[in-house]
Amino acid sequence: MASPFSSFRYSDGLTVVGISICTAVVCEAISWLLIYRTTSYKSLKSSIDRASKKLETMKTDSTVTAAPKKSKTKKIDRVETSLKESSRDLSLFKLKSGGVVALVLFVVFGFLNNLFEGKAVAKLPFVPIRIVQKMSHRGLQGDDMTDCSMAFLYFLCSISIRTNLQKFLGFAPPRGAAGASLFQIPDAAKTN
Repeated sequence: MASPFSSFRYSDGLTVVGISICTAVVCEAISWLLIYRTTSYKSLKSSIDRASKKLETMKTDSTVTAAPKKSKTKKIDRVETSLKESSRDLSLFKLKSGGVVALVLFVVFGFLNNLFEGKAVAKLPFVPIRIVQKMSHRGLQGDDMTDCSMAFLYFLCSISIRTNLQKFLGFAPPRGAAGASLFQIPDAAKTN
């Protein structure tokens, strides 16, 4: 199957980058349909924003005073707990879209893998370190470690393009949810 850029020198690499851009747009459209346009997402996002702003002001107020009072500390703990619960709920809410997006990414990766199997799609301007060589030269014949496989280029493009597209479209996670995950590591200071 000939790619649309087959007359260009970098046709295979441009094809992988183009498909990666299209995949990122499709994945964000799916996420918008399943998550971002719903009222429950918008209410969760606003509650996380409010709680993170409130927590930030409470912490700056407590650092200004010499010794924070016990009641102030309890209020801060309560707001932190509320923020963690909202962030967890937001992560669970995004989980359903994550499955559909993962399916799309697997299908596209399989398609690209069949299309560019054993074929170098790009040339790296350097010889990567050993652990990166195993990823960048995956499935390629020969000893030229500057050859780049489709899997490595697609992986790099997918990570960078999708993240930047989310920021551009305003779908990045709220400030307070940036470090949030489904499984929180307990705070050592609070458990002792």
